[in-house]
Amino acid sequence: MNATVFLVDTLFNLYLMIVILRLWLQMVQADFYNPMSQFIVKATHPIVGPLRRVIPSIGRFDTATFVLAIAVCALKIITLILISGGNLNPIGIAIMSVMGVIKETLSLMFWVLLLRAILSWVSQGQSPIDYVLHQLTEPFLAPIRKIIPPLGGLDLSVLIAIIGLQFLQLLIQDALRVL
Repeated sequence: MNATVFLVDTLFNLYLMIVILRLWLQMVQADFYNPMSQFIVKATHPIVGPLRRVIPSIGRFDTATFVLAIAVCALKIITLILISGGNLNPIGIAIMSVMGVIKETLSLMFWVLLLRAILSWVSQGQSPIDYVLHQLTEPFLAPIRKIIPPLGGLDLSVLIAIIGLQFLQLLIQDALRVL
């Protein structure tokens, strides 16, 4: 049973990360001709394409992709409840789905920041993945750098962003416990 729950949870979370990455790439207007971006678009387009015909975007915010993210999270929760033999509560599933997308977004941001920091030590900025990671993270690292500039060549903005993300995750967990 634990192995099945792990496998279902992991597969849904991986696809949810891809959907969130698509939304994030669109919001920062990243290079969609990058190989990493192309993979994400091709993995999500069979579902997002038809959804866009029904659900319009709001400015730069792709509502269809956001709805897909919530639907993937809801399907994950429903599947896990059915595996464990629990009762389905539609309102609870809706709330948990939105919170799950937020939690997974913060987790994905953490891993992207960590990957960017590690690649900065070994890569010379020539990799297409490095370029997309830069485009994804720069919108929230640049304001941090304005407040705390690099000290002696050491950029602390990634560390500060990671601490902020961890703080937000703990805040959300505390809010969920209250509910």
